[in-house]
Amino acid sequence: MAVHRLILDDFFEEASYTLIAIHCTVEDYRLAYLLNDYLKIHLTRKPSDLDYNNGKSTFSIFEWEDPKYLITWNLVHNVCKSELYQKANQHSLFDSEEKITKTFYLIPEYKRVNYFLKIDDEFNDNKEKYIIDTILKIPQISTAYSIDGNQLKSKNNLIFS
Repeated sequence: MAVHRLILDDFFEEASYTLIAIHCTVEDYRLAYLLNDYLKIHLTRKPSDLDYNNGKSTFSIFEWEDPKYLITWNLVHNVCKSELYQKANQHSLFDSEEKITKTFYLIPEYKRVNYFLKIDDEFNDNKEKYIIDTILKIPQISTAYSIDGNQLKSKNNLIFS
């Protein structure tokens, strides 16, 4: 009896995308507005945030699907701060709770990055440099740079659909 083996390496090719890290302290809606203005794109807030850890951490996300080039642009917040209540001291006469603020990161390898701009297409170096240079012209942005998504340990967090 003949044995047939299927090789699936060609079918499961990783999706190519451009990932840009953005350092700034403005609110997410303000950054989306500034990116729309400077890059001439149309990012809008998605109806639901990215939900990780069963609701313990949610990350705001903005999206635009470019109908001309069939490219999806996503702006996602990297930091989520949530307040939790925890019992204070077990040896106390009264039951008391204290508020604790926990910080979660979408991409823990880049804790200092405030936002990520993910573009579901791999641009050539000139186009990517043009996008980064345009982002750096925004006065509220401290810095922006490209990140190799294949080197990330938590790259599965960048799957938004």
